[in-house]
Amino acid sequence: MKSVIQVKLRARAEHFQVLKLTLELCNRAADRASSIAHQSGAAVRNISKESVQRAAYHEMKAMGLSAQPAIHVCRKVAGAYATLRTNLRSGNYGKPGSKRRTSVETRPVTFRSESAQPFDDRCLSWQFGEGGGTVSIWTTAGRLKNIPFVGQAEQLRVLRDHRQGESDLVIRDGNAYLIATVDVPEQPMNMAPTGWLGVDMGIVNLATTSDGDHSIGDKVIGLRHRHRRLRGRLQKKGTKSAKRLLKKRSRKETRFAADVNHCISKKIVIEAQRTGRGIALEDLTGIRDRVRLRKPQRVTLHSWAFSQLGVFLAYKSLRAGVPLVYVDPAYTSQTCHACGNVDKKSRINQATYQCCACGVVAHADVNAALNIADRGAIGWADVNQPHAA
Repeated sequence: MKSVIQVKLRARAEHFQVLKLTLELCNRAADRASSIAHQSGAAVRNISKESVQRAAYHEMKAMGLSAQPAIHVCRKVAGAYATLRTNLRSGNYGKPGSKRRTSVETRPVTFRSESAQPFDDRCLSWQFGEGGGTVSIWTTAGRLKNIPFVGQAEQLRVLRDHRQGESDLVIRDGNAYLIATVDVPEQPMNMAPTGWLGVDMGIVNLATTSDGDHSIGDKVIGLRHRHRRLRGRLQKKGTKSAKRLLKKRSRKETRFAADVNHCISKKIVIEAQRTGRGIALEDLTGIRDRVRLRKPQRVTLHSWAFSQLGVFLAYKSLRAGVPLVYVDPAYTSQTCHACGNVDKKSRINQATYQCCACGVVAHADVNAALNIADRGAIGWADVNQPHAA
């Protein structure tokens, strides 16, 4: 399965400046190529790599790009318009004729000065060593050699053994990174799991398993509230410096959420693989449109990447050969896992479940996770076991 790995370049100050200038030139060329393609009168649906290359290739060469980087810029511009077409078809910019949609359709796509630029093996070569390695990369000032890079040991091993295709150069927060695509072989899928590990995702406890393992605590919740208060003060201030700090804080929050979700998903997949079980996960598609919550709860729900946790669980379980099924989350928190009684009053508070029928007492999230595990077993049997004659 395909995945991406990011490594950090430890370039000297002068080399970093050259990389930054190269990235800025590539994105200026992309802006110019996008403008030329758009001004040529071609409809958004007709803008392709070939049309961009015919219209802007020689001008990009005159700007200082070599042949291969110029081709990659054309491909990047065409890819941006392909994404735009997909969003237009999906209605993400409104209905045809609406003000927002018309504005998007009548303006060329633009690129940030530090947007990622792809490099293939003609422009970028890797040399791996102990704890990292070096790269040789094309720039507008000539080829820079022996630029060291660092990363996690396991990721570097995967990068060395399974790297595929192009790598993207990106500059973020004053650092240069290379993002490479890898094609990691999948483990044979366990088609006969011994049981199911249910995972209940929530606001207070981001992930609770049917084994009773709570993957989140008050520390993370307090940190999320602190981020929200700081964000509110900066938004209220509204100065240029405040907006710059808001962008920086937004990236910090994104990295924090991704790190927590990675840790949770890795722990769950390792436990399921160790015990020979599959993973049952709630299908939370459209949950933000379905649920009705108080304002403080809505803020918390919309500020965490629940779908990202599901994506991480999906690809990690696929890589480990652990089966994963999605189940209907309806009434999992109101159903007793012992007797199957469904009653809203059984959910006494956020943490406590006491069945009105049989009297069983359990942690509310663990009870929901057990119901999810049971539904996972039923769903897997319906799909993978043949019907009896």
